[in-house]
Amino acid sequence: MNSEKVVDHIVSWLKDYATNAKVKGFVVGISGGIDSAVTSTLCAKTGFPVLCVEMPIHQGENQVSRAKEHISQLKNKYTKVSSIEINLTNTFEEFKSVVPSIEDTATVNMSLANTRARLRMTTLYYFAGLHGYLVAGTGNKVEDFGVGFFTKYGDGGVDLSPIADLMKSEVYKIAAYLNVPLTIQKAAPTDGLFGDSRTDEDQIGASYDELEWAMNQAELNKTVNDFTGREKEVFSIFTQRNRANKHKMIAIPVCEIPKKLK
Repeated sequence: MNSEKVVDHIVSWLKDYATNAKVKGFVVGISGGIDSAVTSTLCAKTGFPVLCVEMPIHQGENQVSRAKEHISQLKNKYTKVSSIEINLTNTFEEFKSVVPSIEDTATVNMSLANTRARLRMTTLYYFAGLHGYLVAGTGNKVEDFGVGFFTKYGDGGVDLSPIADLMKSEVYKIAAYLNVPLTIQKAAPTDGLFGDSRTDEDQIGASYDELEWAMNQAELNKTVNDFTGREKEVFSIFTQRNRANKHKMIAIPVCEIPKKLK
């Protein structure tokens, strides 16, 4: 992959989209992870104003410090980058205090994890509305179109997706080209939605390199019976998640009423 040309292409695409949409800039949620760092840098390179929003909810200190390091780097390099921190921890706790719970802890925890993402989406759109900005998504191709590893109407609720056609490995190559802080490049990917140290690999059961391999095999119309051992396990993980999360990847189903009934 020619990182320079890919970056130029994405930046040009962002500029054209913003110009045609007649908006004033971009807003990006900054998590301290590789995807949000790359997305915000690409947006900054357009020359449009970029608002970086930190939205901690019981966030790990290492995630917070990486986010701040990245934002500081962006501000030093690009004059139109600004930032704000909105601590949503109390909002999240207040939400928890007023909704009913159930005994199934795992189900509750997953629902609350998705609630965190949706609170952040609401916050991003608040600022987008205030400033006339677009919400730039931070999902990559494996997450968005492979295993559906994102929250519907959470981090999946965006106006445009600059890096959604890049595999995770390609995002890392772009990050190196853009000189994203090494602390971010070396950090294990995590969605940070559970308030603990679990990584994406812990949740999914496979690394992004393995998932990319499986995604490529699926595009070649391979089936689980074509593999053995760890490859079979990884391919099963990929296909099961892809199938279960199709509702995130396709358009909302619409019940079309026959004309004769209207």
